[in-house]
Amino acid sequence: MNSIRARLPNALAWLRDAAPDVALLQEIKCIDEQFPRLEIEDLGYNVAVAGQKTYNGVALLSKRPIEVELTALPGDADDGQARYLEALTGGVRVASVYLPNGNPAFDEDGRDSAKYAYKLAWMERLYDHVRALLATEDAFVLGGDYNVIPEEGDVYDPPAWKDDALFRPETRAAWRKILHLGVTDAFRAHHREAGRYSYWSYRGGAWGRDHGLRIDHMLLSPQAADRLHACGIDKGPRGAEKASDHTPVWCELKEAP
Repeated sequence: MNSIRARLPNALAWLRDAAPDVALLQEIKCIDEQFPRLEIEDLGYNVAVAGQKTYNGVALLSKRPIEVELTALPGDADDGQARYLEALTGGVRVASVYLPNGNPAFDEDGRDSAKYAYKLAWMERLYDHVRALLATEDAFVLGGDYNVIPEEGDVYDPPAWKDDALFRPETRAAWRKILHLGVTDAFRAHHREAGRYSYWSYRGGAWGRDHGLRIDHMLLSPQAADRLHACGIDKGPRGAEKASDHTPVWCELKEAP
């Protein structure tokens, strides 16, 4: 969202137009009490929030009841950053994920920065949690801003990004390690073409020049992937006035048999 309060009209317009059964929001940048709950509830959504003042923050909206399971990613009780929210709704386990950016990736001595080390440690915790979730055999969708460029076709200029925390080999290796557990990148299950992006920086005319990145993803368990009907990227909201630098990624699941 890049601040839900600053972009509430955009969010409400998209929710009215797209009318998703479930919406996963990241980077809401507000504490729970400041989240515009009433405006969103007026559209028929139940709301769950794991917020943080000024930074981070995730939310989950659903037209069906929400049973919150986790408000933080397991594995580090001292991690106070609001980056993960998991719940059951409509017979599916869903999570809103805001993976750390990790930049600058190097410190002044050319070694991994503390921010990058935090990113990789967070991804290792996510790996452990995905493995545990797979053991439940639940249908799950873990969606959000992963701050990971998986492949060269997911960035407009791969050489220019080779040392960026989003594209470093260690980042992509950690991403593949999670995928190799048996989860599905929903977008890649339906689209193999390069140059389909979900994020465009505010700088350098990136939107107009289509200098984008695909860093927003949905990871599906086998039970959810078996029900995957379609997945896409809705570029429309990125062209709106006062748009977020991210645009929605969506998927459709068939009803459970």
